[in-house]
Amino acid sequence: MMQAMKDYLAKSELLKAMAHPVRLCIIRGLINNQCNVTKMQECLNLPQSTVSQHLAKLKAAGIIEGERNGLEVCYKVVNQQAINIIAQLF
Repeated sequence: MMQAMKDYLAKSELLKAMAHPVRLCIIRGLINNQCNVTKMQECLNLPQSTVSQHLAKLKAAGIIEGERNGLEVCYKVVNQQAINIIAQLF
């Protein structure tokens, strides 16, 4: 029973991290294309600081990872459950 509760907790944390329109948009966009903050900011029409805050939450939840390429960081989705949830939603 304890393991089942841990699974529920992990899944609820994943859903909480995804439960924002901007974060859903970021995840959906990153599934097919790696992207840096500047490109996301232009696409979302939001300040860079706002996009960075959303990226930090997604990264902390283990949904995305960033890969440094010189001065920029390209992000990609690494959590298969998040990919599956986006596929079901859209």
